[in-house]
Amino acid sequence: MLVVTEYGMASIAERVARAASALGGRVVTAIIPPFRSQGEDFPPGVAAAMREAAVLFMPLAVSMSHTPAVHEARRRGARAVMMSDWTDEMFASPALVETDFAAQAGVVRRLGAILSAGRRFRLTTPRGADLRFESGGRRANELTDIPGPGEIAPVPTIEVNFAPLEGTAEGALVVDASIPFLGVGPLREPITLRVERGFVTKVEGGGEQGKRFREGVAAHNDPNCWNVAEFGIGLNPNATITGRALMDEGVMNTAHVAIGTSRMLGGAVTAAAHYDMVFWEPTLEADGKIVYRGDTILA
Repeated sequence: MLVVTEYGMASIAERVARAASALGGRVVTAIIPPFRSQGEDFPPGVAAAMREAAVLFMPLAVSMSHTPAVHEARRRGARAVMMSDWTDEMFASPALVETDFAAQAGVVRRLGAILSAGRRFRLTTPRGADLRFESGGRRANELTDIPGPGEIAPVPTIEVNFAPLEGTAEGALVVDASIPFLGVGPLREPITLRVERGFVTKVEGGGEQGKRFREGVAAHNDPNCWNVAEFGIGLNPNATITGRALMDEGVMNTAHVAIGTSRMLGGAVTAAAHYDMVFWEPTLEADGKIVYRGDTILA
């Protein structure tokens, strides 16, 4: 087992390593400098060690799940546990210690099968979101937090997601729960995104938080950062909105859309970043039939 962390998260890594060692695991810990952006990859020596690990734990300030090093480690069969922006308090959070992950896995598999079977989707919310997109036959990613070989676990998020087919997303998205990136966090007022041909073309509202989000994405100077990269549904019944991605994306009665890189989800776009935006009370249609509303599977 390999634990990869950075200077500011070393105490989290130590807790993980001690627990794994107490259970008989053979643990190696690598401490690296903080990443400056999501567009970086792991240092070559660490990437080589990752390729040989059976299990990876990655307490890092930002998610690096999309990197070539993680992709190659998973291709070789590593179980990858992401602990992005993790805090000591999360070890005792209800989302982690009170959730029956095995029971929720059945819900994840059921919804994953429904999304994998769909081709044309429509997302709406009471706030006015109306976004259409296609899957292109891509299978949904089922994140149960009980990873098998080659799978990823963004603990404590439980979700089903997929990368919409490039160029198909059209309409409007209204984000009213959280953007757990770029210092935005839980939203005080909604932010509306206009989408054309698979890209966000305009960001409206949100006050100072909306401005911070617009400027933060634009600062990458990468048009692909506006690509509609992911649609996902949160399925952890004990998760709450906190402003931390691995908690917010798993909240029940929410869904999320991400922009930027989509390759790690089965898409075709590489970008300098990947930012998820969480919103309440989704209704999802697949091929003209409502399959999910709020926190309930209807198909």
